[in-house]
Amino acid sequence: MAQASIQEKIQLRPLKDRVLVRRLKAEEKLKGGILLPDTAKKKQEQAEVIAIGTGKKDTSGNTIPLPVKVGDIILMDKYSGQEIQLDDEEYIIVRADDIVAIVEK
Repeated sequence: MAQASIQEKIQLRPLKDRVLVRRLKAEEKLKGGILLPDTAKKKQEQAEVIAIGTGKKDTSGNTIPLPVKVGDIILMDKYSGQEIQLDDEEYIIVRADDIVAIVEK
């Protein structure tokens, strides 16, 4: 699905330093071709940034911009954030502090 259509479909805008992400799919098979049931799969720590908030304010009232942008692939803490369901899709709202890294291609 194209980025523009994802943005149009979602009617949710994170606030302040929060980021809306969609967890990337975990591998269905091991290298040997063994299929994994859902209960055996690890929660994927990689996610795609779908929407971002405006940023946190510092003590002077200046906005500190978020270090990620829409479309970035990130690594996040495994059990961080609030899981939500929108239009039969699962998303997670995480704080910018829970983002560990941006995956560079």
